Parts: sequence; structure tokens; C-alpha cells
Amino acid sequence: MLGYLKPKSRRVDRSLPRTPAQPSVSAHSWQTLREQSAPASSMATKCGKCGPGYPSPLEAMKGPREEIVYLPCIYRNTNTEAPDYLATVDVDPKSPQYCQVIHRLPMPHLKDELHHSGWNACSSCFGDSTKSRTKLLLPSLISSRIYVVDVGTEPRAPKLHKVVEPKDIHAKCDLGYLHTTHCLASGEVMISSLGDPKGNGKGGFVLLDGETFEVKGTWERPGGAAPMGYDFWYQPRHNVMVSTEWAAPKVLQDGFNPADVEAGLYGNHLHVWDWQRHEMVQTLTLQDGLIPLEIRFLHNPAADQGFVGCALSSNIQRFYKNEGGTWSVEKVIQVPPKKVKGWMLPEMPGLITDILLSLDDRFLYFSNWLHGDLRQYDISDPQRPRLTGQLFLGGSIVKGGPVQVLEDQELKSQPEPLVVKGKQVAGGPQMIQLSLDGKRLYVTTSLYSAWDKQFYPDLIREGSVMLQIDVDTVKGGLKLNPNFLVDFGKEPLGPALAHELRYPGGDCSSDIWL
Repeated sequence: MLGYLKPKSRRVDRSLPRTPAQPSVSAHSWQTLREQSAPASSMATKCGKCGPGYPSPLEAMKGPREEIVYLPCIYRNTNTEAPDYLATVDVDPKSPQYCQVIHRLPMPHLKDELHHSGWNACSSCFGDSTKSRTKLLLPSLISSRIYVVDVGTEPRAPKLHKVVEPKDIHAKCDLGYLHTTHCLASGEVMISSLGDPKGNGKGGFVLLDGETFEVKGTWERPGGAAPMGYDFWYQPRHNVMVSTEWAAPKVLQDGFNPADVEAGLYGNHLHVWDWQRHEMVQTLTLQDGLIPLEIRFLHNPAADQGFVGCALSSNIQRFYKNEGGTWSVEKVIQVPPKKVKGWMLPEMPGLITDILLSLDDRFLYFSNWLHGDLRQYDISDPQRPRLTGQLFLGGSIVKGGPVQVLEDQELKSQPEPLVVKGKQVAGGPQMIQLSLDGKRLYVTTSLYSAWDKQFYPDLIREGSVMLQIDVDTVKGGLKLNPNFLVDFGKEPLGPALAHELRYPGGDCSSDIWL
């Protein structure tokens, strides 16, 4: 942890009686993974006409190559007074429109701060032939609106289907500031919150009808929300969901203040929930784990472990199930801070802002938004990840920039600025998405408009970019594709901040298997 930031403790761990323990799944071989995925594959054979997605993560890896990508583009906190929009990008190398934004769907309101997105139905509904993946949900981080977009009628030209207004969410759920969307096997859609309507911290979950998109209420029981919220992932075979914490919206929405960390206003806990009873049963304090953001269980539905990226402390922590049915957490990767001059603090963290697991659970990827590097780790042994690939894609410590590195435990010299097709990349690697086969990694460079403006003013002037990385899936390794660039600095209404990426057929951060 950064030595000069010492957060005050907010509360102690709590544990309640758990449901009976299920067999533990430790570091598993390829054969074990195939065997444990077999029930879903058998279901695929029997069901004839199936629902959306794939019967198992390994079957998903055989899916078709991505041809288009959807990603929200943000104008809040930029110099352009225009609504955020959903961009459709052509990523088919055979297409004459390769690397181009082929469609833009503007939202009807200003300053929503579109952020993450999710589906009305995914692989969790694979066994239900009445379900289809036709709607992309865009919850707004600041306005709390939810936009439901029809991507089924014309995938290359999405259109707005419905708007769920904040007043409905406020009235029925007392929640706001929405983040992660996951579809459920029930056909419902679940969206996490960062706070209540007034901007205080409140980690609850909005439940929508998956057909009408009416607000049904909260997923958790009344009064059962966590103190803070952000991301979540569920694993039904172990009757569990785990959620993370960023901070109260009123703390983070206008920028980052280090004093708020010292005051204990940023998260450092994981919350463990009973999936069937819809209630929190355990809170895990992350030792040296500040601001746990993105969380991922292993894709294997029988797995009882996963990883969370702790942004400010710049480490990866592994959470896992104990024999008694409770859960524990341990740090498995640490990115050391760099002593610097010319920055807001004397030490600069890597700031891990996004993590992904390949569908075969072999590789873990994460981005260090401030240091500027993208990393690949072999997690065949989840307790001992092994670095297999690293690539610098911009960042705050490039040569010729305002920051001078005084002491670096990893690098001998500051990395060169990244120039792709004549464009010097502003910002650092942030949101990442992996192709189904694991061979291509897509990267965008915007984190959140207020923090972009604070840490990378050039992003506001230049706009973000989308890059593509070639992945060695045999030995490990990352290589930039020098011919791929989507420059959101050249958008018709002005430079935009592009964020999370989604494929029409699902991907490794949207789909959960039962």
C-alpha cells in the first residue's frame, strides 16, 4: 500500500452461518475443467433449440470471431455539450469499414455518464429457448437512468428501445449511481449501485423484469444493502455472490482527493452474499487492498475462487471458499508504486482499473491506468500467478512528460510515448475486452470523465482511443497491432471518451455459466 495514505478502519469483518460447504475446487487442470463443464455440454445436446450464449466457457471459445463492438462514448466533463452515445465499431479485418465507427446512437439526455453495459439475457439463460440476447442495457453512473437498446433488429445500427427514469429507481429501490449489469437465469436483470439517490454510499442491487424492463425493486432484502458498492459476480453452484466497493458517489464524482482515502471514505472490503437468500453473510477486509473494483470468479461454474483488482493499492487479490463454507482472501500479485516528481503525490500507484480472465481460466489480464502498462499472467495455479506478458500503452510516466520517475522497482528507464498510425495516445490502458478465442485483446483509455480530466487532461482535448493487442495463447505474450486504431478524438461532435466494450454475442466479462 502507498505508505503516505493510511485509511481509517470503517468496520470489522462479520460472518453469519453459511449453507453447507460444497466440494472445493482448487487449481484445476484442463481435464478437470472439461469434466466440470460437462453437464452444461450435455444440456446443449438435449435441448435442441437453446437460449442465448453457449453451454460452457470452453464451448464459447469456439464461437465466431467478433465483427462489431459496442461501446459507450461520454461527453460529460468534456468541451462538448452533447449527449453520451453508443458507438458501433467495425472490427472485421475483411470489412472496408474496418477500424471505423459505423453507427452512433445518441441518448436523449445530457450528462448521464454512460459507463458499463450488460445484456437482457446471456449464457446463464442458455437452457431457456424462449430467451434471446437482443437488448443491451446502459445504466448511467451519474444520472441513474437506464437505457435499453435494441441491438437485435439491426445489430450494426442499434436503436433506443426504452428509458428507465431515475425517479422509478429512486422510488422503488432507494438506489442510484448505477454500475454493473448482469442477466440472471430467472430472466431478470440485476444492476449494482454505488449509492442512494442523495449520493451517500449504498451497495444495493436494482432488479428489472427482463422482458418489460420495469423496475421490480431491490434484489437484496429490505435494509440489507452493503455500505458501498461497485461490481459483482455470482456463482450459483456455490450459492454465492461477491460484491466490491469504490466509494460513495459524493466522494468520487468530482475527482480524487487523497484526504478522502486517509479519512476511510474509499472501499477496502468484499461482501459475500447468500445467492438464494439474497442477504449478506460475510464481509472480508482486504489487507493492503484499497478500492477493490472489478471482480471475476473463474469462468468454470464449479470453481470456488476468483480474483479482484484493488485499484489504489495496485494489487490482485484471490478470494476462495474454505472447507467450512466461509470465504477468505489473499494477495497474489503486487504492482510496486514508483517514486516520482511532478505528480500530485510522491509515489504513483499503477492503479489497476480493469481485470479479465480468459474463458479457459488460463490467463488473467489487467491494466495499470497510471503506469500505462497492460499485463498478462498465467493463472494455471491461481495461488501463484506468473507474469507472461507486459506492454506499455501510454500512461503517466512516459519520457518527455511532466512526471520524472526517481525510483522504480521494475523499470530501468521511463517508457517511450505510444504513437499508433501517427496519433500519440493520451491516457493509459483502461477497459479491456478479450476475444472469445483469447487471441485478441481490445483496449480503451478512459476511466471516468471527472478522473480523466484530473489525471489526463490531454484525454479531454484529444479524446480516447481503442487499440487491439495480439495475444500469444500458447507461451503467453502481448504484441500491439500497429494497424488498428479507432481515434475518438475525431468524432463529428468533438473528442469523446470511449469506455467499456461489448460483443453482440457476449464475452468473458458479461456471461456467467450455471
